[in-house]
Amino acid sequence: MADTTRITVTLPTELVAALKELTDDVSGYVTETAARELRRRLVEADLQRHQGEHGVFTEAELADARSRIGGHTRAGASAGRSSR
Repeated sequence: MADTTRITVTLPTELVAALKELTDDVSGYVTETAARELRRRLVEADLQRHQGEHGVFTEAELADARSRIGGHTRAGASAGRSSR
């Protein structure tokens, strides 16, 4: 089991009620949600760093990445490769 630290968090009453309808483990749910957001931000920072060094991703690269991870294409997404 991972080390844990007990903290107090204040949430709107309506949000707590909605969370309790979704799960009996609100703490676990909030933990997973926070961890997912942290991972998303780390990946976003890595992608921004990569594009800063190599130029923005082309539509072909984005389509390939989405197909590899089972994602969906976004209508209207535009990205042109500046230079590599």
